[in-house]
Amino acid sequence: MRALISLIVFVLIFAAACKKAQVATPEVNVAQVKEITLDPNDGVWDAVPLHISKMILQDLVEPRLMEPSTPEVNVKAMTNGTEIAVRLEWLDASQSDMPGPRHFIDGCAVQFPAKIDPNVPAPQMGEVGKNVEISFWRADWQAIVEGRADNINAIYPNASIDHYPSEAKPLENDPQAQAAAAARYAPARALGNRRAGPRDQPVEDLIAEGPSTLSPAANAVSKGKGVRTKTGWVVVITRPIPAGFGAASPSQIAFAVWEGSHTEVGARKMRTGWVPLILK
Repeated sequence: MRALISLIVFVLIFAAACKKAQVATPEVNVAQVKEITLDPNDGVWDAVPLHISKMILQDLVEPRLMEPSTPEVNVKAMTNGTEIAVRLEWLDASQSDMPGPRHFIDGCAVQFPAKIDPNVPAPQMGEVGKNVEISFWRADWQAIVEGRADNINAIYPNASIDHYPSEAKPLENDPQAQAAAAARYAPARALGNRRAGPRDQPVEDLIAEGPSTLSPAANAVSKGKGVRTKTGWVVVITRPIPAGFGAASPSQIAFAVWEGSHTEVGARKMRTGWVPLILK
């Protein structure tokens, strides 16, 4: 019995050591699976090749980031032939997911060339005539999706509010009138601003053809889920597989990370250059 127990312990230790010692690949190898997952902790990720992407300062355009923060991001990717799931994990000692004055939010992004071409766009958000597609996750959006209220009291619990127009007493028994009042006093939402109001996904889709050209994509196609770990964040972003991507036609991928406690926002971020994206 003792010999059996010792053998079991040895096997468990050996398996844990093998998992820890996963060798990183120089490119992002996309594993082919039957079903992709949004769960960063799903065991299926254990068998997916690991890429460790070294991050660099965004020191090319204003506002620049001149002091390094996040040194690297661990990347894994899988596809079911229709969608691609990218898992990003990085160190961040502070959880920054609450907006407010002088509060900046943790986030991450994945970037793809809009078209597969040997002559890739500039990795700094593309260039004129060579668009890039970006899926952007934020920690505050994740908190809202998970149930945190998206209102002033979530930021300032002791704030006193007389009422919102949609909550006026004459409307309390008329849901249709409440909805009409809410729309009337939400001009950003009425104009189609997808950042306004409640969210059902912690990710947004963007396009760019160079710095300062970032704009919403025509369609919201990405999904995401972020989980706070003991040492930082782990996030999975899913989106349709890049057009034309396959075993015979590799592409490129790039990453960015924002550390809110380091006052990173907008262009002030850690980033990578292009990394080869290969179907395993």
